[in-house]
Amino acid sequence: MASTVAAYSEKLKEMSVLSLICSCLYQKPHTQTIGHFEDMEVKSLNNRTSGQAFEVILKSPTDLSPDRPQNLNLAAHKRAPSLSDLQKKLTEAEERRRSQEQQVLKQLAEKREHERDVLSKAQEVNNNYSKMAEEKLNHKMEVSQENRAARLIALKQRLREKEMHAAEVRRNREVQAELSG
Repeated sequence: MASTVAAYSEKLKEMSVLSLICSCLYQKPHTQTIGHFEDMEVKSLNNRTSGQAFEVILKSPTDLSPDRPQNLNLAAHKRAPSLSDLQKKLTEAEERRRSQEQQVLKQLAEKREHERDVLSKAQEVNNNYSKMAEEKLNHKMEVSQENRAARLIALKQRLREKEMHAAEVRRNREVQAELSG
């Protein structure tokens, strides 16, 4: 494709010089078509204030227009492929297929290995998270048990204080009852 574009650009560079030479040698006014090439036709468009404009028409090799000369002898130049040529092409195709198959298998193996790595990392992260969550839960349970124990001790202490106060109130009533009575 790049070589075709380069060839066309070369032909366009040559064309302006060719057009100038032809116009000097050939005095009759010519048609809009400036140049005919094998697979390209260049036509001049209306002159513009910014310069001259051209239309480039690219023709396909299979173009069967009447003004294009036909090469009918192309098929005669081709020779029939021999059995050895066909066998060689077949073995080359088989080698390419095997090579592509090996590349695909290699890519699949690499992908599988990558998936294993990702899976093992995910399992490791999951295990770490589980351990951390379990440690937090154990710590909360220990703190909770310590808080419960502390509350129980505080309740027992208040109960003793209330019992001591109740005992003191009873003694005071007994003393008051003895004194009054």
